[in-house]
Amino acid sequence: MNLYLTLNKAITQWPKNEAIVDGDKRFTYEQFGERVSALANFLVDSGYKKGQVVAVLCPNGHEIMEIYYACAITGIILNPINFRLSPTEVSIILNDSEAVALFLHSDFQDCANKSLPDASTIKQVITFGAGKFANLGVPAVDFEASIKKHAGKPMPVADVGLEDLAQLYYTSGTTGKAKGVMLSHKNVCLNALGAVTELNLSDDDTWMHIGPMFHLADAWSVWAVTWAGGKHTFAAYFKADEVLKTLSKEKVTICAMVPTMVNALLNHADRNQHDYSKLRMIMTAGSPIAPEQVKGIFREFGCDYMQFYGMTETSPFLTVSAPKAHLRNLPEEKMLELKSKTGRPFIAVEVKVVREDGTEVKNDDTEVGEIIARGPVVFSGYWKQPDTTAATLIDGWIHTGDMAVVDRDGYINICDRKKDMIITGGENVYSTEVEYALYAHGSVLECAVLGVPDDKWGESVKAIVVLKPGQQVEAQELIDFVRGKLGKFKAPRTIEFEHELPKTGSGKIFKKGLRDKYWAASAKKVH
Repeated sequence: MNLYLTLNKAITQWPKNEAIVDGDKRFTYEQFGERVSALANFLVDSGYKKGQVVAVLCPNGHEIMEIYYACAITGIILNPINFRLSPTEVSIILNDSEAVALFLHSDFQDCANKSLPDASTIKQVITFGAGKFANLGVPAVDFEASIKKHAGKPMPVADVGLEDLAQLYYTSGTTGKAKGVMLSHKNVCLNALGAVTELNLSDDDTWMHIGPMFHLADAWSVWAVTWAGGKHTFAAYFKADEVLKTLSKEKVTICAMVPTMVNALLNHADRNQHDYSKLRMIMTAGSPIAPEQVKGIFREFGCDYMQFYGMTETSPFLTVSAPKAHLRNLPEEKMLELKSKTGRPFIAVEVKVVREDGTEVKNDDTEVGEIIARGPVVFSGYWKQPDTTAATLIDGWIHTGDMAVVDRDGYINICDRKKDMIITGGENVYSTEVEYALYAHGSVLECAVLGVPDDKWGESVKAIVVLKPGQQVEAQELIDFVRGKLGKFKAPRTIEFEHELPKTGSGKIFKKGLRDKYWAASAKKVH
């Protein structure tokens, strides 16, 4: 089994089905397969070998789909790069991965011009996009011209096995040195097969790639949707108005986003101007979602909702918030509560929540422990970082650093990251709980809750809040609102208002960046 299987199934079973819709470009699976075959032949004829690393820096679109498959089929390891990184960060990743070539979209040629001089291993750049390219200082060839030159050649399928590496994803580096997550064909295939099963994917589905495809919050769908014969459409970059139009125009049935994106759609002025009748499910991942936002999905889009949780290191699924059979007739508020939870274990992995001594917490929805997992979707380690790998993979279990509780039905619910838990006056405060309370206030668009230094309490609870357009509210009103929902010690002591919150490359709120400025003068980053 390798990733070629997923494309071959679609080409042979649904050759005339529409596979790709990217603006004015539309390809059937037969046509998509021909383009992938041509690109794979270009890679082979250019001398690239199984096990070498090739990087890509581009927005969502049919090209990155073709690159994913052409590399997988030839046994080349693909390194999708976060296009929000600085040129210095990009050059560090290119060097660390020893990438021999770079697929480059014209939108990022300025970044490439600054990063390539320091990227000693890059021998060739393959260019695409509407812009014109200046001298990159490295031999360059045109993407479309390369496909045209190799058109009509049979698929060059390499001898690729389950344990061979398929992709190398670098973490954003927000907690230190960026780490290359090594995912094998086995990891990615079994995650995709599990997703087909858990999400009931079929050739009736149209998936919209909304989250950036350099990140596994969306990239897993490349393989799963193709395996099921579904159609792919794209948002090059997240723009709420364009996403809403495409959901309607292309009759999208299912998609995944981070909660900040959902929030932007729910608060967009044009959200009621389109037809979403074909949309059967919106999924979120990347960070916990407030029940108020889930309620908004039901109300505004009239579709089902599912949260999934995982890590790049787990390909990515670990849990899904799909209800078990005996829970499918819960009252509306209980169902809302269930679907807002992190979820039950995904079909292809074993998940536990454990105390510090490794024993499992009680299924009482109260006792907090760390989520650990093992199974065929769990990565083999970090690229060239054996010590970091050993600290993360312990006796075959990956330790996630996410703190959670488990209810009597086995549903896990994340309270916080270990590093985000606030200890104030000896009491544990989980920031997500306070954020959920703030989101229930009608004026709050976005928020982040942090622990900041406090001489008396060690840490105090602080909220950074973005208000909805046209809304005005005093900090004390929000503090009192939270006190009405939670224990007084959990409510923010201070609130700051901002026009926007910083985001990571995947679109999540960059909480560490917000937190660091308050701890800059402290020897320790916790009291």
